[in-house]
Amino acid sequence: MFAQPQTTDERQAFYRQIDRHHLTPLWEVLGDLVIPQPNSPCVPALWQYATLREHLLKSGELITAKEAERRVLILENPALRGQSCLTNTLYCGLQLILPGETAPTHRHTQSALRFVVEGEGAYTAVDGERVTMHPGDFIITPSWAWHDHGNPGAVPVIWMDGLDIPLIRTLDAGFAERYPDEIQPATKPDGESSQRFGMNMLPVNYTAASRTSPIFCYPYERSRNALEKLARSGAIDPVDGVKMQYTNPATGGFAMPTIGTFIQWLPRGFRGESARVTDGTIVHVVEGSGRSVIADQSFQWNAKDIFVVPSWAPCRHESDTDAVLFSFSDRPVQQALGLWRRDQ
Repeated sequence: MFAQPQTTDERQAFYRQIDRHHLTPLWEVLGDLVIPQPNSPCVPALWQYATLREHLLKSGELITAKEAERRVLILENPALRGQSCLTNTLYCGLQLILPGETAPTHRHTQSALRFVVEGEGAYTAVDGERVTMHPGDFIITPSWAWHDHGNPGAVPVIWMDGLDIPLIRTLDAGFAERYPDEIQPATKPDGESSQRFGMNMLPVNYTAASRTSPIFCYPYERSRNALEKLARSGAIDPVDGVKMQYTNPATGGFAMPTIGTFIQWLPRGFRGESARVTDGTIVHVVEGSGRSVIADQSFQWNAKDIFVVPSWAPCRHESDTDAVLFSFSDRPVQQALGLWRRDQ
């Protein structure tokens, strides 16, 4: 886009001189800073759940949830190893909690989501309210909210963690704190937030304390039922099938201020058209099997697998069976800044 200036001995001498003063000429790097379209360092990749599960269960033999603080295996983008991120702005990992274990209470400025993959009987607690976890449930831990996890059940429970850790790191806005006790006391009845805010009504004098949804658990049963009903109506988008956004009932916007969360239904035999968007997206296959063609690569996926679609990479989905995909991205941030784009 921008022409590279000619290199001369005199210019090179000048560059060495100003380098001692921590200066660099813009005209030498402008083409790398202002680019004609996104050029993400991230690459598309897929993780098969069978492999992830094997290693995660092995980690359960090596370290306790309490000792680890959070027993999580981080999914790292192959092009960004060592940076604990799957896209430039998002972190993703799988967390395991075994029967009888607890993960200590803490809080941090990073916002977190949990999407339950396997097992029943565990709970997560947010600011004094507990919710029992079921496969397919989407659960929010708002920024700076006290939270802990426990498993009084009889089987291991695994969930996917999604956090805005890389984004907060870029902004130098990270804080964290440990609770004085291992487990925070339950100060609210189980399910109170859903009862107060999940009935398409709000308390008349309600004032939002944050931009995060006051509902912190979105049960899979409801989400899947809504998808299935929409799919039967015949409103199938040529790119996304049937796709829905989790919303904040107090604002009608995204459920989380920095992470957009979505769930979609691909009917059996769906052959989607290609599109590209600026928000790099992490996808978890809830049900079904199929494939996604991302840039010049094809990834075959099955239930519980995870894959990543980099920013501005062309992507199209195909399904062999009825399939349900959960995904998350940094779209709320991009849209708030007027940066989000889609090309179809």
